[in-house]
Amino acid sequence: PTPPLPPVSQRSPSKEQEGPVVGRDTRLRVVLRVRPLTCTETQRGDHRVVHSLGDSTIHVTRHDATFGFSAVFDEGASQEAVFEGSGMRQLVELAIDGFACTVFAFGQTGSGKTYTLMGPLAQVQGLDSGSRLVVGAGRSEKRPAAPGLMQRSFSCLLEQRLNRGSDLALSASYLEIYNEQVWDLLSPGPPCALPLRWSKTRGFYVENQLSVDFESLEAIADLLLKAGSQRRRTSAHALNKHSSRSHALLTIHIRSRAVSTDPASGTWGRTGHKQGILCFVDLAGSERVKETNSSGELSVEANNINRSLLALGHCISLLAKPRGKRTHIPYRDSKLTQLLARSLGGSGITLMVACISPSSRCLSETLSTLHYASRARKVTTRPLANRVSREKLLQTLEEEIHALQLENLSLRQQLRLPRVPMRSMEVPRTPSRAGVWPGWGGGRYGPTGLQHSPLEGQLPSEGQLPLEGAPAWPSLYGLLRDFVVENEQMR
Repeated sequence: PTPPLPPVSQRSPSKEQEGPVVGRDTRLRVVLRVRPLTCTETQRGDHRVVHSLGDSTIHVTRHDATFGFSAVFDEGASQEAVFEGSGMRQLVELAIDGFACTVFAFGQTGSGKTYTLMGPLAQVQGLDSGSRLVVGAGRSEKRPAAPGLMQRSFSCLLEQRLNRGSDLALSASYLEIYNEQVWDLLSPGPPCALPLRWSKTRGFYVENQLSVDFESLEAIADLLLKAGSQRRRTSAHALNKHSSRSHALLTIHIRSRAVSTDPASGTWGRTGHKQGILCFVDLAGSERVKETNSSGELSVEANNINRSLLALGHCISLLAKPRGKRTHIPYRDSKLTQLLARSLGGSGITLMVACISPSSRCLSETLSTLHYASRARKVTTRPLANRVSREKLLQTLEEEIHALQLENLSLRQQLRLPRVPMRSMEVPRTPSRAGVWPGWGGGRYGPTGLQHSPLEGQLPSEGQLPLEGAPAWPSLYGLLRDFVVENEQMR
């Protein structure tokens, strides 16, 4: 017989003050999801060893241990319930407001991390026929039958973009960390490892990473979730037929114009813009080589996965201490911890989704995940929105464009392509038509490859800013994007 369950603590974790407070210590929000027993586990005779007590607590029967989290989702919880109950919608709104927001799922291999973030595997790969057509707001789109946190967040972002019009610009990048090397999942050329850099202003960042603009749910689903996820490395082993062999990071960059009022005149005007980030991290599952029967390349992958997860756990343990008692945080021990440094100990806002199996056979890994998640609840960040003045924004964009221009010329010389003459002039005040700026032409890539530079006649003179009201930032962002694409193709 099952032993009686212990009484639930009077104070519910869900009632704790965990909302972000700007500039003040804010705890990471940690939620737990328990997947159902699989058919194999049921046929094998496995029994459930974890039970939800309600009130956001979970009990492990065999060890008589109870854990509390911000929210607990049992096997009956729907994808929509996880999205709404985890605080994911609020995270999307904070990202639009200029905060760097991160959500990552972790747990042992086969515990439901990828399903929680992306939905069913067949749906991600474009094989699911159970999609339904949604018509509204003058458009029709196919939406998956059981969308994960990613797709639901994209829908929220695109709804906001529809309401705000050109005031909200969305772009995305998608990379994986495989065997301690960073790979771009969106790069059109042959795969190559990208360097990871650090600077005082940006912290850790990936150099030469491709970023793609998107305007519809169908576009981002096809480009990112299907094309990108199909390029991600997966393999089959004894515990999981579709085990992720890398950590994947999908980052949505959100740029919105900031509007403020002049107290003297009472008039409204644009003073700059906000740069928010919404990052989804699908961690590869921790695994024991003996249980997965891994050997050769699979064994090497497993060792690298476990090593990076161990480095992440070490950083979380140190960050869980009070700020005054913290020692050096070894972010450089792993590529994963370097890219998550801002989310864990900086100025970002983070949601962690711990995924576990209820099976008695997975008890050891389940306990490990529960302890891991409990430590993470003690980690604090100091959220700060990233608001950039108009002048600073234009200066930064011009510097990045200039660096890309020099690289472009160097690549053209190496490939013996004709050098395109550049001339400086002001950023045009009005576009000739939506999405196309004067001088772009709209057809740089023809049957013979590269035809002309995206910056021809577009770059403003040094120190020269367009007049107030000129559409400078969409124009310069477009130039920047075109340069990145062209340089990537030439590389």
